Parts: sequence; C-alpha cells; structure tokens
Amino acid sequence: MIFFRRKGENLSASRAAEEYLPGDIVAWDLGGGVTHIGMVIDRKERWSQRYMILHNIGAGPKIDDALMDWKIIGHYRYYGPPAPNATVLR
Repeated sequence: MIFFRRKGENLSASRAAEEYLPGDIVAWDLGGGVTHIGMVIDRKERWSQRYMILHNIGAGPKIDDALMDWKIIGHYRYYGPPAPNATVLR
C-alpha cells in the first residue's frame, strides 16, 4: 500500500463500485489486523455488473465478484515507471 501511495494515484476507498476500473489495485481489511490486496479486471460479474477481482486469498488465484466482500482500505491506480527521458508533469 505504501508503494502505491508513493508511486501511483491514491484514490478514494469508496463503496461506489463504478469508481473502480480495470487495472485498479484494491486493499481490504479482513479483520484482526489481516490485510488483502487484489486487482480489478476487465470482466464483469453477470448479476451485479461490477468488474471482477483477481486475488489470491490462500487457495490459489481466483477471479470473482469480491470488491465489496470486505472493508476497503485502499484504492490505487498505477501506471508503471515513467519512460526514459520522459517529462513527468505533476
């Protein structure tokens, strides 16, 4: 989470599913001091029409409609490092 706050965009950790776009990184609080992280992908869940999440919660990688399953504590967008010799506008 520190990396994404420093190197990417730190976005609102809202409960509005439409604010989460493919490629976004989401962090959750699972309770008891346990955190979890996943990525929004470009596939929507059939019933909720929310973008699905790629994450690994211990049973191997999964793709499911998990965005609202836990308390969201971080929402980030990361574009990677700037291209060599590129001018960064901030």
